[in-house]
Amino acid sequence: MKTLQELISELSIDNIPLLNPTITALEYDSRKVEAGNCFFAIVGTASDGHNYIDAAIERGAVAVVCQRLPERCNDDVAYIVVEDSNAAMAMMAAAYYDHPSKELKLVGVTGTNGKTTTATLLYDMAMAMGYRAGLISTVVYRIGSETIPSTHTTPDAIRLNAMMRRMVDEGCNYCFMEVSSHSVVQHRIDALHFTGALFTNLTHDHLDYHGTYKEYIRAKKLFFDRLDKGAWAVTNIDDRNGEVMVQNTAAKVYRLSLRSMADFRCKIIEMLSDGMLLSIDNNELWVRFTGRFNAYNLTTVYAAATLLGIEPREVLTTLSMLTPVSGRFESIGAEDGTIAIVDYAHTPDALQNVLETIDEIRRADQQLIVVCGCGGDRDSTKRPEMAAIAVQHATTAIFTSDNPRTERPEAILDDMIAGVGGATNYLRITDRREAIRTATMLAKTGDIILIAGKGHEDYQIIGTEKRHFDDRDEVRKAFTATHLKNA
Repeated sequence: MKTLQELISELSIDNIPLLNPTITALEYDSRKVEAGNCFFAIVGTASDGHNYIDAAIERGAVAVVCQRLPERCNDDVAYIVVEDSNAAMAMMAAAYYDHPSKELKLVGVTGTNGKTTTATLLYDMAMAMGYRAGLISTVVYRIGSETIPSTHTTPDAIRLNAMMRRMVDEGCNYCFMEVSSHSVVQHRIDALHFTGALFTNLTHDHLDYHGTYKEYIRAKKLFFDRLDKGAWAVTNIDDRNGEVMVQNTAAKVYRLSLRSMADFRCKIIEMLSDGMLLSIDNNELWVRFTGRFNAYNLTTVYAAATLLGIEPREVLTTLSMLTPVSGRFESIGAEDGTIAIVDYAHTPDALQNVLETIDEIRRADQQLIVVCGCGGDRDSTKRPEMAAIAVQHATTAIFTSDNPRTERPEAILDDMIAGVGGATNYLRITDRREAIRTATMLAKTGDIILIAGKGHEDYQIIGTEKRHFDDRDEVRKAFTATHLKNA
């Protein structure tokens, strides 16, 4: 516990309250407030926390952080008026948990694609080498060997600092975390101390939230702009925004490339369906990953690990033993050699990367059947792009539901099909289960099926309801039903 004055000492505020209560916990959800808590009135996209200040006080809040005072104030409550409640929450959360990120080697990974794979492989590598590490990712949170269900790519500032405090207390040396564009502009990571930052790539995504591609770039770049001079930053210069990201950073900059000279250089020597032979900084190694996008991910992992002080040979040896992340180019085979690949690709660039990888490893006699959809209540401009990419590469593309949320699935498919032009090599099957089953029926012995969009997710959001649905389970069942017994 901390006193209120301890928590606000680093804030720039004009109205320092006379009251100095002891704060038992921090909370921004009025329904979860308990006696002695400090409540943060957050202005969100769907609701405004200022409307719930009275409810929070009724439940026992002794301090309220807000952007405007309520019409009637309670004399027994300390009110702190700030410019941005999210930013204040980040600062106060770090103070409440004694700035745990300063006691960890914290590495943040940002970009459109590759964040989860890169952060997870760094965690897996550290654990395999005998270090204790934490992971904050889209798929899962980990503290050492403990698994915690993931709710957001980057959680709120209170939960972030609470988890990092547990990591420190339980002996973790490292924390590897995905840094989403939302988390940057919502100030969730403001008070964190990063040892290093990694940029993977930047493509079309999240325009439903950021509005324009320019704003999306700005959000990603802010992460690097805010690094201090004691940090390092690694950027992928093969991406057109790679140099943009590090233009104004105070951190020491390192560059990686598969195409040109760089601080960290990788070359693909051979690519097969079950792995690749790579040369990283002139050292050859076989890895259990395939695809150019994974070559970038592994080079990024190598760069980060060596900058953290781990001996390069040890890094390369461990890289050769690591396995792909769940739902990322995850292969499910059948006895007759038919293969289903389940991948999280849900942006045009990610889908393009996966399909180009499959094109490089498939034989001329193998059909490629692509099952994909687009999420509802999200950026609609990428829907026709994804459909166009699918029909360009697939023998047959099957357009279906992803997470339609509150949009009509049929309307989402209409948006997708608007991008296929005169192509006729597609089917439209709204029900995702039926789409996967149809794909297995169309597949002949030895063909390849790509099921894209959901990857590791074991649910489908229809309306506001989250229903159990796992692409991997569904394709296994479909293989059996279509007499392609799962191996």
